[in-house]
Amino acid sequence: MFTLSSTPSPRTTEQETVERGTVERGTAVRRPVAIESPAQASAARQPAPWRDWTALALLMFPVLLVAVDNTALTFALPEIARTLDVGGVQLLWIVDAYPLVLAALLVSMGNLGDRIGRRRLLLIGSTGFAAVSAATAFAPSAEWLIAGRAALGVFGAMLMPSTLSLIRNIFVDPNRRRLAIAVWAAGFSGGAALGPIFGGWLVEHFWWGAVFLVATFLLLPLLAFGTTFIPESKDANPGRVDVPSIALSVLTMAPFVYGIKEFAVHGFGASAVAFMGFGLIMGILFVRRQRHLAAPMLDVRLFKNKVFSTAIVANVLSLFSMTGFIYFFAQHLQLVEGQSPMEAGIAMIPALLATVAAGLLVVPLVKRVRPGFVVAGGLTLSAVGYLVVAVGDHGTGPVFLLSALTVLAIGAGAAETISNDLILGAVPAAKAGAASAISETGYELGSLLGTAVLGSILTASYQHNLILPDGLSANSAGNSGETLAGAVDAAAALPAPLSDALTAAARTAFESGVHITAAIGLVLMAGAAVLAAVVLRSVPKAK
Repeated sequence: MFTLSSTPSPRTTEQETVERGTVERGTAVRRPVAIESPAQASAARQPAPWRDWTALALLMFPVLLVAVDNTALTFALPEIARTLDVGGVQLLWIVDAYPLVLAALLVSMGNLGDRIGRRRLLLIGSTGFAAVSAATAFAPSAEWLIAGRAALGVFGAMLMPSTLSLIRNIFVDPNRRRLAIAVWAAGFSGGAALGPIFGGWLVEHFWWGAVFLVATFLLLPLLAFGTTFIPESKDANPGRVDVPSIALSVLTMAPFVYGIKEFAVHGFGASAVAFMGFGLIMGILFVRRQRHLAAPMLDVRLFKNKVFSTAIVANVLSLFSMTGFIYFFAQHLQLVEGQSPMEAGIAMIPALLATVAAGLLVVPLVKRVRPGFVVAGGLTLSAVGYLVVAVGDHGTGPVFLLSALTVLAIGAGAAETISNDLILGAVPAAKAGAASAISETGYELGSLLGTAVLGSILTASYQHNLILPDGLSANSAGNSGETLAGAVDAAAALPAPLSDALTAAARTAFESGVHITAAIGLVLMAGAAVLAAVVLRSVPKAK
């Protein structure tokens, strides 16, 4: 079991023991029973592992759903635009409404789960998500669809913190918990990678609403059997509901995330700075309020634990590296190699399998190697993936970049699994919901930052290095100067010699931007690996 002695808890061991309670199960394994029902306490004395793994299987349905939903919609957007006559601004809000609301409410929903019960919140969220998905699938207008996406963000925020915090309380044995977290992380990564393939197939064979309607059927097993197999858990002493803290958390996350997306689309302008700045100010006020409350909504003292805070950073940067790489790799496959969206998604399957395998294989590894070094090793592999891209020749075909992505994916899978275990193991079981919400917020921020920061750098580099051939019209030159996709579309309407020249110039500019972006990713991942190795080296090997 991990012992996090580097940062003492604000409460004494005696107080924590009285508050949480313990029941022996095996050797030196304690189960928190103060937050459980009598039936659960009985189950703790007579463990039934098959029930725990059945519970995990049920928890994977919402995990897969949220991960797939993040990426599957992309391939439905063209048909949505044609069917509902959606304008550019409306299309942007169809995409953004869900992640904005989701990110804004994650911390609040994690706290709510601690109060009313994590299983209860999960089932409420699943019921709402299924119902709203069915209604959104038949949306008659863009406004209806935007409202539906926002409502899905509300219920989606109930799902992810609940799943991870329930895992923390179901799997009290550290070794089994690490394996469960590896399965959880594999489901999240797998769902995100399968989203484009799944979304493309649904739109091709049915209609755009099928992307939403499938969520209703995917959640039925959880709704049917969740109460039977998933044990309830909650904080025994949650304190009172603090409305100002909830408002401040929303006013922190929503503007900050929106500012990041503005940065990704329009660059580092006044709008992006204003939104991110406002979010940071609200965040400072939120933290100050939590520090002075007897029963805070989010115990910011958790961040004083160096293991907890460093594991959060490792999580954010693992997602940052993965999503940033996939951002330009997907463009390379489709716009440089000429693959269809579904073909590009299928090409990423080896990397997906590598992520899953790495997450599972590091579970026994931490019995022989300190967890901090495993996390650092994973981040180092991510750095190696970027190194290959930064110094390699991209003209040798997609296999070259796919190999680099696979190396990076192995590192990300290993780092995410162990860092998540460190996050949950660093806090009392009663605070699992809050810790899970922080971890999930890190997931969202890592994904957004990977696309926003590396994507913006790539776009800026492309625009700076593009040398347009003579003979282009003003419209073609303008479109080509914005993005690689604009250049490819413009080239398709030009005669062969000029078309070939424009395509070659655009690809050269894009690949030069990829080299620069990869070099930045390399530096960030290498720095994160050093940080993890230094700060987490005190965490002992698993027993």
